[in-house]
Amino acid sequence: MKTSAYNPSAIEVAFCQALSDLQSQLAEKMGMEITSMTSNTKKDNPDVVIHLKDSDGDMHELVVSAIQRPDK
Repeated sequence: MKTSAYNPSAIEVAFCQALSDLQSQLAEKMGMEITSMTSNTKKDNPDVVIHLKDSDGDMHELVVSAIQRPDK
């Protein structure tokens, strides 16, 4: 597949959307509550921001940024 646009690329956007769709499975695998999850697929490098609450009640934030490297 030839990629014609990288900012954002279709693969980056699809990955962020898929990650957001897996919210309940991620929470189960991590053993934490995901209090919110937002994706910004309009940015050059789309990202997903995940707010978590651990078993002690502490809040944490993870940011996953999708960056596709140019085809070689």
